[in-house]
Amino acid sequence: MSDETPSYEAARDELLDVVRRLETGGTTLEESLALWERGEQLATVCQTWLDGARARLDAVIEAEED
Repeated sequence: MSDETPSYEAARDELLDVVRRLETGGTTLEESLALWERGEQLATVCQTWLDGARARLDAVIEAEED
């Protein structure tokens, strides 16, 4: 993964590609492990984006309630 964090959409799209490749098979064990590790990284990126969005929404809702 590069030093620059991909957008949510880019990470999600790449994660979908990784999942498709793993489900299709035809890769070596080493390739499958590398794909799995990349998938874990991408899932973390996506979760971080979603957590940030949730925090922003919660802050807006809280501000409106005050």
